[in-house]
Amino acid sequence: MRTPFENPLFDTEGAIYMGSRRDPNNCTVGLFGVPYDGTTSFRPGTRFGPAAIREVSNGLETYCPQLGLDLEDLAFADLGAVDIPFGAPEPVIDQVRQATRTVLELGLKPLMLGGEHSISSGAVAAVAEQHPDLVLVQLDAHADLRDEWLGSRHSHACAMRRCLDVLPSQTLLQLSIRSGSRQEFNELERSHRLMADVAALEDALIPLHGRPIYLTVDLDWFDPAVLPGTGTPEPGGYVWSDFAALVAVLKRHRLVAADVVELAPQLDPTGVSAVLASKVTRSLLLLLGQHQ
Repeated sequence: MRTPFENPLFDTEGAIYMGSRRDPNNCTVGLFGVPYDGTTSFRPGTRFGPAAIREVSNGLETYCPQLGLDLEDLAFADLGAVDIPFGAPEPVIDQVRQATRTVLELGLKPLMLGGEHSISSGAVAAVAEQHPDLVLVQLDAHADLRDEWLGSRHSHACAMRRCLDVLPSQTLLQLSIRSGSRQEFNELERSHRLMADVAALEDALIPLHGRPIYLTVDLDWFDPAVLPGTGTPEPGGYVWSDFAALVAVLKRHRLVAADVVELAPQLDPTGVSAVLASKVTRSLLLLLGQHQ
């Protein structure tokens, strides 16, 4: 039987996130995956990230004690994987933009699983069409502010530059970036976008209270000691308690969309990286669903 969300943009074969349904009717959040790593510059494999996050989710509890919320009380849909074209990134990003629009048209808050970080600009563009005052918050080891990398303007090393191209508000807050070029760090300093820690981000969000927020989580923000399964690991990163502190801040704000990107599960034979990514996903589902 065809379900109401069936759309040629989505492939519904494969794993499904715990507690979700395929039918988006009466749901609040729409989860979807983008298995793409076409511009990966170091270690590929993030195309396997969305499936891995789903596959390990059944090993988690549905209840989050920090938030006091349970996925069993949240109606959310897992719409499957975006059916992406093979090859250059531009058609993929266009497809992501169309898929995100579809999720929004269904009345759902989008949560996208990557895949590499280049896909974020497509989702941000679609959400910004609905929320022109959108605030973008980036968790990442890298600044991702290059205009091009290895001949591509849509490389994952250019993710935030391309997001700025489609972000009308130009309000980007970059949390605890620890790697980038001299030019990127000069820009971070001039623009005052760099947030040294969660406390600094909390302060920066005070005058923005009530505005819609898109959170993009590049998993290499976490230290390789706790999340080695990513293509461009960067020592000196963060642990779960740091992410929990961020969740506590965002609980008081208006999160309207998010993504979780750059999990390369085959690079971590223990499977712990996928579990951490899946737990991040659970937190974001609950944050997105708390204001229905």
